[in-house]
Amino acid sequence: MKNNQVKISSKKAVRLYCILLLLLYANLSIAQQMDSSKMHPYKNIIRYNLSGAILFGPDRYVIFGYERVINHNQSISINIGSVSLPKLVSISTDSLELKKDNKNTGTNFSIDYRFYLGKENKYPAPHGVYIGPYYSFNRFKRDNEWDFINSSASNNVNTHGDFTIHTVGFEFGYQFIFWKRLALDFVLVGPGFGFYDYKVKYEGNIDEQTKEQLQKGLEQLLTQKFPGMNYVFSDKEINGNGVLKTTSVGYRYLIHIGFNF
Repeated sequence: MKNNQVKISSKKAVRLYCILLLLLYANLSIAQQMDSSKMHPYKNIIRYNLSGAILFGPDRYVIFGYERVINHNQSISINIGSVSLPKLVSISTDSLELKKDNKNTGTNFSIDYRFYLGKENKYPAPHGVYIGPYYSFNRFKRDNEWDFINSSASNNVNTHGDFTIHTVGFEFGYQFIFWKRLALDFVLVGPGFGFYDYKVKYEGNIDEQTKEQLQKGLEQLLTQKFPGMNYVFSDKEINGNGVLKTTSVGYRYLIHIGFNF
């Protein structure tokens, strides 16, 4: 079951990246036919994150952003919104079975500084090829209820998880401006370094054996249907205090749609 879920997540991420590249190629052909002398360089963009909505669902990933050109070829971009972990999947261990989410919330914040490459771009910023550093913060809070398997008595165990991710890196992308107003922003490559911190608290009749089973279930929750987490936590385990910390290679690929003004 775990390997199948990992394959599904990976295929979905690859599919999104292929769509991104196809859109970039098609839009580049259109952009090359536009007359730069007719472009009016508006300096502000408000945008919506399409890629997160595609991967996690529009009800679980709602991120809006703002970009401001601060000189001829540089800008700063800030994005913020609400996020939540992927939808509940069927997870069970030898003793426990996941019953439901009692809480599933989160926050996303990111900022990047963009350098639009003057020698490569036909148009003024914020239209064209850009590079620059970025920082991204994600925090997820999830409360789950678990049932004992093959137990005649009504006996539930609750877990309260807090998962934070800090990522710093460097990105390469291209932003199109159509009809002076419509902005399509593609972060094509965004390698970085991620700091991952997961903490869980247990509530209910917990002994060491039950805690061990819960930890196995929670590790499945972190890796299933969450692109990339199977790699990050491939050789990691939640310790006896309910803590999992690690560092790993991070990444970033995004599609934004926005309004230029």
